Amino acid sequence: MKYEAIVIGVSSGGMNAMKVMFSLLPKEFKTPIIIVQHLGEYSDNYWIKLLNDKSNLSIKEADEKEKIENGNVYIAPPNYHLMIERDKTFSLTVDERVNYARPSIDVLFESAAEAYKNKLIGVILTGSSSDGTAGIKKIKEYGGLTIAQDPKTAESAYMPASAIAAIKVDYILSLEDIIDLLIKTDKQNNT
Repeated sequence: MKYEAIVIGVSSGGMNAMKVMFSLLPKEFKTPIIIVQHLGEYSDNYWIKLLNDKSNLSIKEADEKEKIENGNVYIAPPNYHLMIERDKTFSLTVDERVNYARPSIDVLFESAAEAYKNKLIGVILTGSSSDGTAGIKKIKEYGGLTIAQDPKTAESAYMPASAIAAIKVDYILSLEDIIDLLIKTDKQNNT
C-alpha cells in the first residue's frame, strides 16, 4: 500500500515527543506529515523554530489553501481548526471547539480520512484528552493505517489509551518504534 500522508495528533507531552521524532526522521523522508498539537490560543510559533533547529525536515504552520507537498511537515496554527480538502489543500476555520480544543485532532483526522481514504496513516501520541479518538476511528473505517503510542511509554497516557479502547488500532508502539515504522513505510512508498 502506498500512503500519501501522515496525520499526527498530540497534546500534553507533545513537545518532547516531537523533538525526538523530528531529530530521528531522515531528510530523505518524503511522505507529508500534518500535525495537530493542542496549543494555547495565543501561542506564538517559536516552538516551531525550536523543532526546525532539531529537524532534518522543513516544519511550518499550515496556510489557508496551501497545497500539501512531499517532504514537508505542517502544523495547525493556534486557535484554528486545520482541515484537508479533497484537492489535498488546507482549509483553516474558527468553528466551535471540538473536545474543548481548537485546533482539534478529530477535525484534522476526519477531513484527512475523507481526502485520502485508505492512503492515510493516523498516529495518536501522548495527550490528556480523548480528542483524536473519533478521528482515528474514521481513518480505520476508510481503511487507513492506525497507530497509537503505547500508553505505558507516553508522557500522558489518556489520549492513546482512549484511541486503543475505541478501536482495534493496527499498531501500539513506543515512540521510537512508531518512528521506525514511519521510516520503513516511507521507504516502501518511495522505491
